Amino acid sequence: MRTFNQEYLRSVLFGLEDSLVSTTGLIAGLSVGANDKKVVVLGAVVAIAIEAISMGAGEYLSDGAVQELEKIKRHRDNPAFSGLLMMLSYLVAGMVPFLPVLILGYPASLITSVAAAFAGLFVLGFVKGKLMNVHPFRGGLKILIVGGLATIIGVFAGLIFRI
Repeated sequence: MRTFNQEYLRSVLFGLEDSLVSTTGLIAGLSVGANDKKVVVLGAVVAIAIEAISMGAGEYLSDGAVQELEKIKRHRDNPAFSGLLMMLSYLVAGMVPFLPVLILGYPASLITSVAAAFAGLFVLGFVKGKLMNVHPFRGGLKILIVGGLATIIGVFAGLIFRI
């Protein structure tokens, strides 16, 4: 049986985690700062699209640069495929906090977005813990706390700069 390349796994995990954290913080901040669904939807769509492309391109370019520096194929990975995985992971995870904004009105959309993203962060950390032979609950809690802090900062920024 063929094993999944560790670099590809890293790309997927990083894309999922980063999108859940940053997209949720952005949506929470915009929701409390603007209280306007159009602003939240526009901000979320722009952020998810731009960040997914940016993360994918960054992964592709940095992976290629490391390979050039080492003058070897580290894990025989494909930088373009690694970048694609990062981009797709970011897009998929960005939909978790974004879909409630499209479906529900404020404040239910904010509560549902944050709850869904926090659940996703915990599950991601739990699964990562299992894969890495680390205590799964501790892994889930760690990613949940980091993501929670980013969301709290987004809410405070929205409250401070409310329009």
